[in-house]
Amino acid sequence: MRLLRIYPDDTRFGFVRFRRITLPLSALLVVMTVVLGMTVGLNFGIDFKGGTLIEMQAKSGKADAGAIRQTAEGLGFGGVEVQEFGTQGGVSLRFPIQEGGEGAQSNVVQQARATFEADYEFRRVETVGPRVSGELVRSGTLGIVLAIGAVMAYLWFRFELQLAIGAIIGTIHDIILTVGFFVVTQSEFNMTSIAAILTIVGYSLNETVVVFDRTRELMRRYKSISVEELLDVSVNTTMSRTAMTATTTFLAVLALVLFGGEAIRGFAEVMLFGVVICTYSAVFVSSPILIYLGLRSRPAESAQAATRADAAEQTP
Repeated sequence: MRLLRIYPDDTRFGFVRFRRITLPLSALLVVMTVVLGMTVGLNFGIDFKGGTLIEMQAKSGKADAGAIRQTAEGLGFGGVEVQEFGTQGGVSLRFPIQEGGEGAQSNVVQQARATFEADYEFRRVETVGPRVSGELVRSGTLGIVLAIGAVMAYLWFRFELQLAIGAIIGTIHDIILTVGFFVVTQSEFNMTSIAAILTIVGYSLNETVVVFDRTRELMRRYKSISVEELLDVSVNTTMSRTAMTATTTFLAVLALVLFGGEAIRGFAEVMLFGVVICTYSAVFVSSPILIYLGLRSRPAESAQAATRADAAEQTP
């Protein structure tokens, strides 16, 4: 009985030929992300900025964000960020850090309750002081740096020099574009966002390693195939697995976006973007860039025989 394959075994699609479009496009997106990050910046959440976050639900089912902002700013605690979210009537208030320590922060909550509790139900109250927020920034940054360093060390010892550099470039590409997602959408960047980035690092590494393992195997089996054909065969012979993994992961994360609720939606939206960008990167960034890294340059022979041989081996 033949197993189901969503990508035909004998496909010989030329993925690498699109490198003249995909590599400049990715480079442009990376540059734009860096520029926007320096000019617009991230929308840091209370975890990193400190302050008081209050989420309320209107008892009448309808919230007037403008009136809430005017009333909250009249309390005298500085500029207040007011944003509607979730179902109708949901609204969040972010008060800046107050001088005077925990007592001053607690006073913000007490004043807000006294002002709004008649018309609004308080769903969530979170207070983070400047010392705690500073520690979270350092811990989050250190976690990302250590994770990237560990990934680079793993790739360096796992693959030959060119393959390791290609995988590292692909992983960094995915991280930068994920940060760009936060900059463009102005989604709140908090500790959950750090977890999402670290998850995407692992997913990106997994996608790239699968393709590069096949590339290294084919380099040993077919000595005379040109590097372009070698990479095309590598991508084509792993595409069935790549498509299956990306599709199932995408659908699972999409379900979280649609039905997971507000608490997990931010994380799920970033992961949804990450699945798409990591799959794109493994096929159209990490693999084609090996050509410019000098992976191998030999006289070209037809790759059709290599593809047919691979398909025959994979057929039950």
